[in-house]
Parts: sequence; structure tokens; C-alpha cells
Amino acid sequence: MSYNNLFTLFLITSFLFFFGNKTHAQTSPDEFSKLDLIFVGDVMGHSPQIKSAQVVKEKQYNYEPCFQYVKPIIEKADLAIANLEVTLPGQPPYKGYPQFRSPDELALALRLAGFDMLVTSNNHSNDAGKLGVINTINTVKDYGFYQTGTFRNMEERELFYPLIVYKNDFKIAFLNYTYGTNSLKTQPPTFVNYLDEELMEKDMELARQLEPDAIIVITHWGKEYKLLESKKQKKIAQKLFKWGADLIIGMHPHVVQPIRKMKIAQEDGVMKNGLVTYSLGNFISNQQKLNTDGGLMFEISLLKNKKTNEVTLGEHHYIPVWRYVYKESKKKRTYFTVPLAAFEKGNESWLGMDDENKQAMKAFAKTTRDHMNQFDSEERKITLEELGDVPKLARPKKIIPKKEKKEAPKVQVQEGN
Repeated sequence: MSYNNLFTLFLITSFLFFFGNKTHAQTSPDEFSKLDLIFVGDVMGHSPQIKSAQVVKEKQYNYEPCFQYVKPIIEKADLAIANLEVTLPGQPPYKGYPQFRSPDELALALRLAGFDMLVTSNNHSNDAGKLGVINTINTVKDYGFYQTGTFRNMEERELFYPLIVYKNDFKIAFLNYTYGTNSLKTQPPTFVNYLDEELMEKDMELARQLEPDAIIVITHWGKEYKLLESKKQKKIAQKLFKWGADLIIGMHPHVVQPIRKMKIAQEDGVMKNGLVTYSLGNFISNQQKLNTDGGLMFEISLLKNKKTNEVTLGEHHYIPVWRYVYKESKKKRTYFTVPLAAFEKGNESWLGMDDENKQAMKAFAKTTRDHMNQFDSEERKITLEELGDVPKLARPKKIIPKKEKKEAPKVQVQEGN
């Protein structure tokens, strides 16, 4: 080989060695910080749920089993956020619909399941009056939660809103609002955030001034039981993105609504990519209306370039979950939130499901998947193996009712939201 050819080969080899490695380094994941978040829908507390959790009447309750099948998923997230759609008055009587008052143990179970944050601005914020607002905040903070949306007084709101959370090299601003409180007025000095555009625009301006890596707004809005978002929801979402939101998570309709990407011109003319989940449905409840027996867990990652500090929305997925009422005996029932995919195709037996529950879960799964396949996110299918060592339930013995005298049929009252 000639000297010129050897020299050319040397130059090519050197170029590939130095610049090839440099090119690879530029795309290295080590240059990015990552924050994994998971959001769930409405945590409700109807009367049958309270009764099922009761250990000692009006004194001791245990909700931990309710979340044992989703706990392994929740614990993997850096931040896990839920909407607490009950009040925690701290003393009986505990009640379901129409004015929700649940035992403190419900919040404790959510904390033990791995949740880090509870938002409390929703249409049931004022169900237990001023003391209910205050005790709810005190309780969730005592359990170590981040909390926002309702406040013990205005001074507290001015000091701690928007809520700023530092995690994994990220600084995140969280805001939370509701459309109303079922005509129950907020009693001073407490404060509940409403979907008031003037208020939200000022709050968003303050959030931008705090220079967070991302702004996340959790909204309680929309029309109940509607599978598509309303014009009003769209209008509010567009304004929130215009004012600087990166992600909007919606609650309240009690059914699953679309997940959509949006591209909005901000006030400085810069185009912004945002993502909105209009409704995650119910996380746990006793609602019986069509499509209310479940919801979505929504996973999303935030990525931060360590050199430029630019933050982008990363991968996102949804996990359909279903409310399963396990009837251990005539008197004993347990409410479970279960990830659908892990307990399908023969795995229903792991939960001791009877044919009625199998068909109900199958119907919810089909409706939800057919609906969500049209929109801008995909399902992440959980396997039973991924859940690890979760309890296996025995199939209950068939309960044969004793013969009783015929009575006039009772009118069944539908538990609402």
C-alpha cells in the first residue's frame, strides 16, 4: 500500500474514532434528567366503601387492600398524584353521597400505596364545611403528602401557591381548580380554587415568574358521564396552554375522556406543545352508571437536557383500571382497583372472579379501549408478573339466600358523585 493510501486510511480512522464517538455522546441518555409521573382519577368514598373498610364501627377503618394490586405500579413513579374527592372531617358520622365524609384512614392507605400528592379542589371540597376543609388539609399533610387546591386561609395560599415541588433535578409548579362546590359556599377563612379565568391567569403569570421546569394544571371540570370533552373544557385548556401550562390533567366526569396533544401560540408568539387528559374517570368508587366502574392511570415522563435545561414531554401511556367488588361472604366485601391487562385472559381466577364480574370487567375493557384508541396516547399493558407477589383471592362460595316472606320491592337509590 502506498504512503498516500496509508495516510488517507489514517485520516478516515481518526475521524471515525474522534467524531463518531462525539456524535454518539451527543445523543447519550446520560445528558438528560428524567422525571416519571403518574396521575389517577377520582378517589371517592360512597357509603358501601366506608362500610367495607370498617374494622371497628366508627373507630377503625382499613382501606389498604383497596390499592394492593396497583401499589407496585404507583411505587415506581417519582411522583404519584390523585384527586381526593372526599372530605376528611376527622370524626364520625362518615357518609357517602351527596356530602362525602370519609375516615382519615382512606388518605393513609393512599400514602401507603405510594401516592405523593393529593389535590383537593373539587365539587366536594366543602362537603364538611370549614372544619372539613381544614382537617382534610391537616390530615393529608400529616401523612406526608404534597397538597394543593384548597387552603386553610388566604395567607397560606399567598405563601404556598402555586405549589412548587423539587424532584430529580426538576422544579415543577402544580396548580389545581374546580368548576364549583355544589352550591356549598366556602366559609372564611378557608379558600377553594375555582375555575375563574381572571384568577387562573394571575396564578399562571406568577407560576411563570417562578421559572419552573414545567407547569402542570389539574382541573375539575366537564359534564358528568360524557365520553367527549365539552367546548368549555377545550376553551379553558387552550387558555391554560396559552398562559404557559405544559400538561393539563382533568377529573370529574367519572368516565374516561380523550387524551389530546395541542399546539398553542403563547402570548409571546412562541408555539407551545401541550398535552391534556380531559378526564381520567374513577380510580375507586361505588358508582353504578355505565362506564363509571373504572378509569385510567396516566404515566408520563419529563425530560430535561442537562446542557440547555430545556424540558420536553417524554413518553406517555395510560393503564386502564377497573373497580372490582370482591364478595368474600354475605356481609364482607372489599373494593379493589385492578389494572385490567394483568387480570385478563385466564388471570381472572387470580382474583376469584365469578362469571358476572368477568363479563363486567370485559365490557368495561372493550368500551374503554375502543374509545381511547382514537386519541393521542397508547395503553401500557401490565402483566401479572410485573405486579410481583400480590395476594391471590379464593373464589367465594356461592351464597344461597334463605327463603323469606315476599315483601314489596324496595326502591333503590342510585349513589351519585
